[in-house]
Amino acid sequence: MKDNAKKSVKIIPLGGLEQIGMNITAIEYDDTIVVIDCGLAFPEDEMLGIDLVIPDVTYLKENADKVKGLVVTHGHEDHIGAIPYIENEINMPIYCTKLTMGLIENKLKEHNNLNNVKRKVVKHGQIINLGCLRIEFIRTNHSIVDAAALAIYTPEGIIIHTGDFKVDFTPVFGEAIDLPRFGELGKKGVLALMADSTNAERPGYTQSEKTVGKTFDNLFADNREHRIIIATFASNVDRVQQIINSAYKYGRKVVVEGRSMVNIIKTATELGYISIPDNTLIEIEQIKNYPDEQIVLITTGSQGENMAALSRIAASIHNRITIKPGDVVIFSSNPIPGNEKAVFKVINELEMKGAHVIFQDTHVSGHACQEELKLMYALTKPKYAIPVHGEYRHLKRHAELAVEMGVKKENVKILSTGDVLEIGENTFKVTDKVVAQGIMVDGLGVGDVGNIVLRDRQHLSQNGLMIVVVTLEQGSNQVLAGPDIVSRGFVYVRESETLMDECREVVQAAIEFCQDKGITDWGKIKSTIRDSLGDFLWKKTKRNPMILPIISEV
Repeated sequence: MKDNAKKSVKIIPLGGLEQIGMNITAIEYDDTIVVIDCGLAFPEDEMLGIDLVIPDVTYLKENADKVKGLVVTHGHEDHIGAIPYIENEINMPIYCTKLTMGLIENKLKEHNNLNNVKRKVVKHGQIINLGCLRIEFIRTNHSIVDAAALAIYTPEGIIIHTGDFKVDFTPVFGEAIDLPRFGELGKKGVLALMADSTNAERPGYTQSEKTVGKTFDNLFADNREHRIIIATFASNVDRVQQIINSAYKYGRKVVVEGRSMVNIIKTATELGYISIPDNTLIEIEQIKNYPDEQIVLITTGSQGENMAALSRIAASIHNRITIKPGDVVIFSSNPIPGNEKAVFKVINELEMKGAHVIFQDTHVSGHACQEELKLMYALTKPKYAIPVHGEYRHLKRHAELAVEMGVKKENVKILSTGDVLEIGENTFKVTDKVVAQGIMVDGLGVGDVGNIVLRDRQHLSQNGLMIVVVTLEQGSNQVLAGPDIVSRGFVYVRESETLMDECREVVQAAIEFCQDKGITDWGKIKSTIRDSLGDFLWKKTKRNPMILPIISEV
């Protein structure tokens, strides 16, 4: 950029659009980049064997000298999960509120990275200076405590990023969202609003988290005779607090099961965000010392995840807990889109074992519905609207809502991941695109599984594998042994001996064809074997297994 050219602010989403999860956005002005959030996404069905997906931060690495810090809105996985991986690539100081920092530090400890990363805890209402940008943390409500929106003061104007938010006037812990501050910023003049779109399709208001507490009280009163098992998100600290309140009120002991749940509750308790009455929490080994009607089990697995505690209990592979007829299992969450099948599978397994499953009315969302989004627009009166956090349908509905609230149609942009949006008093256009697709993590391998490997995995999973082994004599290329054929995931060999014999003949013919033509190049021999065997198998079985010819020379 020429020095005399007018500088503008760049907003670059590196994740979190067209999907739920992997939220990360860069705000850039001149020699300063501030990164907002750094989350992971969970793999889609076709990502076979992948554990999680983290953002591609090539752009940040190329501009590492400009990156002044990472500001985090709240402590959910889709906003903090990738931090340990990305901090290995670019060492950024982290700024966030107390509970969020506690959860991030747990992650950095697990990755042995805690001492390398600078960290600063910020209070709501505080402003920090990062390069030529100033960031103010504003209190909001969400399904985890200590959530914050960000007001980013740039030389071009104020940009507000809401983070994940809802308006809850009666939160379980802490204070209500700081609506007056949004109003004050609106009076000063807001250049752009980047607001949460997750519930943009839902009319009305999101209910207060407190309503769930009343429902739990009623359920505990109705099921005094039975053991109660409640599945919820590990990170929903307020939900856990309300379950503990009801358990204490009805004289029950609480057991927490699931690694992520245990970790988060430990951190939240140490930092003073959960208060647990004495002698309420017991270890899982102590369950046998109490009658069923005095036990509440809080567990992970409300989304039907394979290895989570509830799924293992439902499948009878949990080493300590077995479902008994009469157990009451409460799902205190809604299935995330795409998880419905897994959730209903777990519910069916629980019901078959005699449990009574309660699925309705024990969850409220942590995200703003349409009326709360309208309130945010009414208070901030932004010139430009940039919907964030959500699949395309959510972003589209949010964009329509912004126009309803008085933002000019040409001043609303639905961005794609990797877009570079230049924004100023009279500028509002996408001028560039940077590399930004997910990087897949499989076990300890980060980024070593790409689209080609995934395509092979899909091919193998759908069609199986055939290995053809041939030994040739050095020099003359005469066949000394084979062709031997090994099949995996294609057909059951013992019942398909005729087919295997025919395959051998086809390979034999392909090798003879190469010998007649004087072909000695192994690559050519292999591709001839692959093509002729592939054609034969397609005609015979209408299937396309992966064919791997292996030639050895003696």
